[in-house]
Amino acid sequence: MSQNKKNKEILLKAAKPFGVLLVFIMICAFLAQYLTGSETLQDYAENNPDLAYGSSSDETSARPPAYNNPEESGSDPPDITAADSVESEEEDIEMIINSERTTYQDGFYYEPLSDTVKQRITGISYPEEGCTVPYEDLNYVGLLYVDFNGETQNGELICHKKIAPGIVEIFYELYKNDYRLERVRLIDEYNGDDTSSMLDNNTSCFNYRVVDGTTSLSKHAYGCAIDINPFYNPYVVFNKDGSGETYISPKGSEIYADRSQDFPYKIDENDLCYKLFISHGFTWGGNWNSSKDYQHFQIVLD
Repeated sequence: MSQNKKNKEILLKAAKPFGVLLVFIMICAFLAQYLTGSETLQDYAENNPDLAYGSSSDETSARPPAYNNPEESGSDPPDITAADSVESEEEDIEMIINSERTTYQDGFYYEPLSDTVKQRITGISYPEEGCTVPYEDLNYVGLLYVDFNGETQNGELICHKKIAPGIVEIFYELYKNDYRLERVRLIDEYNGDDTSSMLDNNTSCFNYRVVDGTTSLSKHAYGCAIDINPFYNPYVVFNKDGSGETYISPKGSEIYADRSQDFPYKIDENDLCYKLFISHGFTWGGNWNSSKDYQHFQIVLD
């Protein structure tokens, strides 16, 4: 057999599969044309663009896969906006600020003074010069309380860091038992004026000041004393300065100096507030002799 003949036979054998494939394609084309009503694929696409090209009036389905589900598409998610970035940075800063916060219960916590709090109190309850109590000795306390209308409010105090755990425990128990406090604000909102704070029946703690009518530093100056509902529990001095007169502060609260009477918000030895502070090592000004400070609880630190 010649070499040319052999080559022809090889080519014919190789072409057989392609021939079968060609016949199969022609049959499929015929069936497609028959089943689509004599339309070619091109005609079908032009007559049915929505189905042929996957377009839709539904805005959501028209979005590219990366927009609908970045994880399934494998595409990168949308870029983070500047607002998102700022919000993330603020959250990070808040976490740093609160890294030393101790939370006793939801809404009840204590922490070192932040720069913001220092700015609020410096020059008011915390003198810019001459204050012998370092910032580091004080804690900011956040708490909840029930006001005279029976509504829950956010309160804040500044106290010595050693008594901060006990303070949040006491105020948590007062809150749980629906004990009413009219206001619990930093005395700086009253420009550091203790009399104004008492007149507004504000419960407060730290204030670098002297004892009323003396030159001695008050326990408030160390953040170791707290006044509770002071208008209804006034400060009373008998025979003040040897005059034989009784001094009552704040003005207007004289009626509440008579502790034989029953009236709301009165602190006595049967009162929950009294029992809680005494159980945490505080003493009560209502037990003093020459004067009575019915609003006042203080503690001596080791």
